[in-house]
Amino acid sequence: YLVLIQLFLRNSFRFIAKPCAINLGIQDSGPHRAQPNAILEKVFTSITKSPDGKRLEGLSKQLDWDVRKIQRWFRHRRNQDKPTTLTKFCESMWRFTFYLSIFFYGIRFLWTAPWFWDTRQCWYNYPFQPLTSRLYYYYILELAFYWSLMFSQFTDIKRKDFLIMFVHHLATIGLITFSYMNNMVRVGTLVLCLHDASDFLLEAAKLANYAKYQRLCDAFFMLFGVVFIVTRLGIYPFWILNTTLFESWELIGPYPSWWLFNGLLVTLQILHIIWSYLIIRTAYKALVRGKVSKDDRSDVESSSEEEDVTSNSTKGVFSTSSNGSNRINGHVASGQWTEE
Repeated sequence: YLVLIQLFLRNSFRFIAKPCAINLGIQDSGPHRAQPNAILEKVFTSITKSPDGKRLEGLSKQLDWDVRKIQRWFRHRRNQDKPTTLTKFCESMWRFTFYLSIFFYGIRFLWTAPWFWDTRQCWYNYPFQPLTSRLYYYYILELAFYWSLMFSQFTDIKRKDFLIMFVHHLATIGLITFSYMNNMVRVGTLVLCLHDASDFLLEAAKLANYAKYQRLCDAFFMLFGVVFIVTRLGIYPFWILNTTLFESWELIGPYPSWWLFNGLLVTLQILHIIWSYLIIRTAYKALVRGKVSKDDRSDVESSSEEEDVTSNSTKGVFSTSSNGSNRINGHVASGQWTEE
């Protein structure tokens, strides 16, 4: 029920985000469209969207076109099916609004919670710990949001980190559901709040990127990188995993579900390490070169190598392709800015 509401709110939020995007100068225009060609369109829809060299040679002879021109046509044709910058701005603004709101709600709630200051409180009197209404709504809202991300991932443009994000969503949903069913909600709130601490900064960087505020975008990304690494590689293992692996073992002892719960938490930590490595590599290249080349997970491909060179010369840390349509769905992709 709440998942459907979340999906409805996500789609309805466009009516709020779109005027903001237009005021920032973001146009509802897509990439350059490929010129109509029945032969190439048939190949694109029926055979392949990325023809190999042999097929390109055959098409070149059939149409009396240069191979490079045909390659450019296929790039344009693939790009025209991708979402516009305005669409991506609206999606990021929705996620930014949710992450920011739920983070401050979580901080306000946990500030008065005893287990926020002493993680051993997560296990005292377990499993007979009361479930307050504020804790319940915090949990349910987070669970519904991640379910909505899971469903929308199959309708959004498929990206190179689709599998990683799919595993991330599965692990997150599994953790929230499992911890709720086993009344491990106290430590669960710590995990949720910790993850929300950096997510809204990433969405803020994406919004600045779409609006072409490059310095603001770079600043948000650097801040996101610092917060992400501190929370995911520092606080998470030494605060969260310490209490779930060692303090819980000491106070309540291991039991069958204990292994599954910690297995999911360790899976998240592995993903944290992968993403942190990619973030550090992106930041390093930005510092060394002063810019980062095009996004490996870009929604839109450059229409030609010359366009790539021209557009790369003006890019910052969070680069966009020549038509400004790169995006982040999750976190960062190999060496460049990348989504959820």
